[in-house]
Amino acid sequence: MLSRLSELIWADWIWFPEGHGWADLKDHDGKVFPKPADLWASVPMAVCFLVARQIFERTVAIPLASMLGVSDKKRVCAPPNPILEAYFCSTSKHPTQSSVETLSKQTGCSVRQVQRWFRQRRNQDRPSKLKKFREASWRFTFYLLAFFAGLAVLVDKPWLYNMTLVWEDFPKMPLLPSQYWYYIIELGFYISLLFSVASDVKRKDFKEQIIHHVATLALISFSWLVNYIRAGTLIMLVHDASDYLMESAKMFNYAGWRKTCNFIFTVFAAVFIITRLVILPFWIIHATWVYPQTIYPTFFGFYFFNGLMFVLQALHIFWAGLILRMVIKFLPGNDIVEDERSDKEETESEDEGDGHEQRVKPKNGHMRNGHTPLNNNHRKTD
Repeated sequence: MLSRLSELIWADWIWFPEGHGWADLKDHDGKVFPKPADLWASVPMAVCFLVARQIFERTVAIPLASMLGVSDKKRVCAPPNPILEAYFCSTSKHPTQSSVETLSKQTGCSVRQVQRWFRQRRNQDRPSKLKKFREASWRFTFYLLAFFAGLAVLVDKPWLYNMTLVWEDFPKMPLLPSQYWYYIIELGFYISLLFSVASDVKRKDFKEQIIHHVATLALISFSWLVNYIRAGTLIMLVHDASDYLMESAKMFNYAGWRKTCNFIFTVFAAVFIITRLVILPFWIIHATWVYPQTIYPTFFGFYFFNGLMFVLQALHIFWAGLILRMVIKFLPGNDIVEDERSDKEETESEDEGDGHEQRVKPKNGHMRNGHTPLNNNHRKTD
């Protein structure tokens, strides 16, 4: 039964145009073609990336951060309070006003003190600037090397300049060694991103990032299986063309190099829009969606591949909106670019109040000598 089901799922007519099938991808006459088993090589490659990242961050990213002046200001830790901690972990990190008043009564703290505790507790969980820098520098290094490696792989290929050639002699195009390594390295890197997602900085577009990674993995894997490799290499090159610029802008942002950050971000915005909102849809997707219909009858694999492409394109439009919002924000005032996807740290001034807090009448005798009941060793600047 399972054998029959497998035959139905992998039937030639589902994944290939009429007259073609899996038999076309068998090695012959010294020509090598992609095989499903080859994709397993991306798993140890992903493990290598995870190990290399740890080494890179310790030996390169941290010293580089020090050279660029990246430093973290000391954060005030929220003092131990079992009631507030339980609410923070199990109910909400942003309590409503009514909940704050209820917690105030339960803990014997003032409303202002409860609000301060939640601000400090939220700031504790936010990633440090150094952690963000380390992550950005690792991605910058990979995307930069991947982009130039992709250029080296494609610069002498005719389908880089005439994208309709991605279908020439399909699916009988032999696999080149450079294409093999380009695919395995890119696939391994995206798998490593999924492995590290739990420890990486979580941004506001976390769900969109997960969808992007999954769609990218599916797109790379599927294009390998059915020998859409020529189109796949073009797609990977277009994505890498702008990513390293964004990561470098983040690095200079964390270092406080305002003008450098703004300049790089402007270049990034231009490259992102040109590559992902112009080249990708009007050249590459045209070559994978419109042109094939003039030479082949449509089939399921055609719709599946292009469906993934449209998912990526929708995400690109979403991110383009965020990018344009950032550009609009920083251009008039020449301020440092703020990543729209990041949670901003709540400032200490918001926590401190105007000094009136120190004179609030103590509740239940818990407040003495200007110290809150949340921490008897509260720092003097509070």
